[in-house]
Amino acid sequence: MSKYLLNKFLFTVDRDPELVERYRADPRGTVIWWEAERANVVLNLPTLERSTWLAFTNEEREALATHDYVKLFELGAHPFLTLTLCIALFERDYAEPLAFQKEYAVRLKHWSLPYPDITT
Repeated sequence: MSKYLLNKFLFTVDRDPELVERYRADPRGTVIWWEAERANVVLNLPTLERSTWLAFTNEEREALATHDYVKLFELGAHPFLTLTLCIALFERDYAEPLAFQKEYAVRLKHWSLPYPDITT
């Protein structure tokens, strides 16, 4: 399991409006494409330097492909990265202000301290 890779996915997709829309429309396809094309690109370098060892587990891949943010939290994805991406994906589907954020809180309310480890 790579919490780093989960967080890298959440971070990079959330910062690209086209990727947000692609992930919303085709989550499984976007996860497969991103893992093959972007997972091993080193962040913040001007050239496309690549590593070769990072990959999602089947459980991580499935949670991303189904937008299962509760499972992502359980796997140790950073809750702020998950929340900001999910706001970009789903907030437009709710009529009430902050309705998605409230749903997010309700779906995660069964957790109490200590929360899953989010260190990478």
